[in-house]
Amino acid sequence: MTDLSRETVLNALTAVTPPGSEENVVARGWITGLVIKDGNVGFAIDLGGDAEFASEALQKACEDAVRAVPGVLSVTAVLTAERAGGAPAQASAPAPKPASEPPPPPRIGGHGRPLPRTPEAIPGIAAILAVASGKGGVGKSTTAVNLAVALAGRGLRVGILDADIYGPSIPRMFGITDRPSAEGEKIAPFKAHGLAAVMSIGFMVPEDTPTIWRGPMVMGALTQLLGDVAWGELDVLVVDMPPGTGDAQLTLVQRVPVTGAVIVSTPQDIALIDARKGLAMFERVKVPVFGIVENMSTFVCPHCGERSDIFGHGGAKETAVELGCDFLGEVPLHLTIREHADAGTPIAAAQPAGEHAAHYRAIAEKVAFKLAEARPAEAETRAEAEPA
Repeated sequence: MTDLSRETVLNALTAVTPPGSEENVVARGWITGLVIKDGNVGFAIDLGGDAEFASEALQKACEDAVRAVPGVLSVTAVLTAERAGGAPAQASAPAPKPASEPPPPPRIGGHGRPLPRTPEAIPGIAAILAVASGKGGVGKSTTAVNLAVALAGRGLRVGILDADIYGPSIPRMFGITDRPSAEGEKIAPFKAHGLAAVMSIGFMVPEDTPTIWRGPMVMGALTQLLGDVAWGELDVLVVDMPPGTGDAQLTLVQRVPVTGAVIVSTPQDIALIDARKGLAMFERVKVPVFGIVENMSTFVCPHCGERSDIFGHGGAKETAVELGCDFLGEVPLHLTIREHADAGTPIAAAQPAGEHAAHYRAIAEKVAFKLAEARPAEAETRAEAEPA
């Protein structure tokens, strides 16, 4: 393979001179944050105060120049500038562009197609389910993974998107260590444990590499994952959201129509305070909250089977009743569930008929009903089309 270097890439970019400028993009000092890894190139075109040069044509010209370099597999460029007064200016694309440094994760093949600010359905995906939490450390990802597997066990075509850009855990929980491949101009998702599509930013970033990005870059990465993946035909796309109520949550509801949300919390008061914030956020952006799951509801000793309410018990159910929200069920804190998650075999897939998976099956039953209730017309159409 050709040994790509910083000098080679910068030399290719010297061929790009925007109309009205006497110097190329490199000479003007616009190229920043250049990263080269395994044939994937990422960089920012930081125009600074030269916002008048900002255009999608300039971004595309830079990407095309680098793509023509032997050994380059993919190119990701982001374009930023500063308007008068210091406000950030961006190219005319409708989606927000990431900030200048560091560069966004490399994509495999094709140009990004930013999704519009007005929510627009992703072709082939009938419903989108957000699994969220107000704070980290409550087992949201474990819940999302097992819920997705349990929904697939009910005969639904299910995909899962790991939208936790800062702490992606889906790769480990599904035992996937490969990098995704290209499918035409899109990224081909993985299939695992009965799911038709599995995608995470963690497939493109080494597990031990921290993601040190500003908010706009997180929004850009999530937009790419939503729009640049070959999801295929899905009954539901489960989105494992990052904790909190920030950029990723707003990006999701602005870009695609979210059918509903599931809030995950532990029983103790401090977690429930943040869970309330998460629920209020979804209500404010008019996304139906399907209900609350109480995770780590009680500790079950793997040796003697004795139960201990080390985090309290029943707090999520009480909160659901207080807020007029459905309580979807509780999941105990058990060593077996954790061990299977760490080993890449979710308990709902490893022991689908077991006592631990039963908690997720019960939650999935309620969620499936709510999904069908939210999309009655589509459900009826599909039922009519299926043979008796």
